[in-house]
Amino acid sequence: MHRFFTDPAAITGTRIHLDPETLAHIRVLRLGAKETFAVSDGAGVDYICVLSGDSAAIIDRTQNRAEPTVRCTVCLAHTKGERMDYAVQKSVELGAHAIRLFPATRCVARYDEKGLAKKLARWEKIALEAAKQSGRGIVPAVTAVSDFRSAMTEAAGADCALFFYENETEQSLRAALERRAALQTVSLVIGPEGGFADEEAALATACGLARVSLGPRILRAETAPVVALAAVMYAVGEM
Repeated sequence: MHRFFTDPAAITGTRIHLDPETLAHIRVLRLGAKETFAVSDGAGVDYICVLSGDSAAIIDRTQNRAEPTVRCTVCLAHTKGERMDYAVQKSVELGAHAIRLFPATRCVARYDEKGLAKKLARWEKIALEAAKQSGRGIVPAVTAVSDFRSAMTEAAGADCALFFYENETEQSLRAALERRAALQTVSLVIGPEGGFADEEAALATACGLARVSLGPRILRAETAPVVALAAVMYAVGEM
């Protein structure tokens, strides 16, 4: 079933006002008058609809079942072009609640304020399309923090805050997850192409994040969040 998102304010009674972009998309798909499609309010409620003029007529509503019970924030150091596109897309598909971007010492990609704003607009659109494709009930926010320390302090506030460090040899992701029972919030901090600097790892530990390893193989910056998030979802019974 085709899926779209709407502002809750567009829902009135048994009808949903469709914005021009959504309406154009529905018409491109050539959905017939009796063909149903889903419209999500972005807060976890799905409305099953049929097209009625320039609006959607609601025929049923249900709680979205694709949203994980755990709220997982994927914290990504800036990476180049298509690598970040991939990481954002797959993180949304796998159930990330939010994606938070931050700068690190060894980042190849460097953005000024204007350049970052343009990139965020692109990644927000990728997140929207991935949310539609994967049946999500929300569109995970893609936002940025301006400095490394602030990113680590924020990430440390989760029930389970994990810092993926290629030089960690004592604690695996599996071991870190097994030590924690019911999880409501998780932060996964992933480094750039060149990895984290030693002083960054020390600062993350001081902020309260647990250093963990993804195994003996070095993963690419865009692969690591996919593996880490999939492991968390499996551990909490969401896969």
